[in-house]
Amino acid sequence: MFDHVGYNVSDFARSKAFYAAALKPLGHTILAEGDAWSMIGIEGGPRLWIGAFGPAASPIHVALRAETRAQVHEFHKAALDAGRRDNGPPGPRPSYGPAYYAAFVLDPDGHNIEAVCTA
Repeated sequence: MFDHVGYNVSDFARSKAFYAAALKPLGHTILAEGDAWSMIGIEGGPRLWIGAFGPAASPIHVALRAETRAQVHEFHKAALDAGRRDNGPPGPRPSYGPAYYAAFVLDPDGHNIEAVCTA
């Protein structure tokens, strides 16, 4: 459905480092970038755009698909290793669905970033 989702961040270098580290276990890489923006994603798939063209967006929630539960754990660990704050450890979320397995972290601007596996 989406080609990309984008939002402003307050410290581009800090956010770029976080997203590059935290999304690597999900197979995401920096696909394109400029002086104050980056497109992060999987070639041919939806992409996440971050930039520093104005004030940081109010905190939002972005959920990224993981293929396996192990990837959910790897995402969570990579995000915490990158200095971010836990917002929900890896585990089942039965109230979201019978196979819903996710982890949540807060990015440098307080955005709630989730990795979710439903397999």
